[in-house]
Amino acid sequence: MTAATATTTHSHTIHVSDASFETDVLKATGPVLVDFWAEWCGPCKMIAPALDEIARELDGKLTIAKVNIDHNQQTPKRYGVRGIPTLMLFKDGQLAATKVGALSKSQLTAFLDGHL
Repeated sequence: MTAATATTTHSHTIHVSDASFETDVLKATGPVLVDFWAEWCGPCKMIAPALDEIARELDGKLTIAKVNIDHNQQTPKRYGVRGIPTLMLFKDGQLAATKVGALSKSQLTAFLDGHL
């Protein structure tokens, strides 16, 4: 990932756009957890700190990418995102697992442990 393709807001999560999704997620080395979210989404804001913590703890093992569905509408449509937050785990360019709704940090960790 280069500064040209991803904009970081937190040191361990990246913001991905429709334009950079293929490079940042599908062609990434290692698994990528994509968080489909929006500014107005309360549950999305609730899980953000847990995602940041997990990103820090699994640095080097997992990338957490955030896609703002209001600014990037092609990617959520392509993957059938109907509600947010939707978390999709990609491995080797393939969708490996999906979770919809706000999860606690322990639920997020359990979800990831089952797939990493």
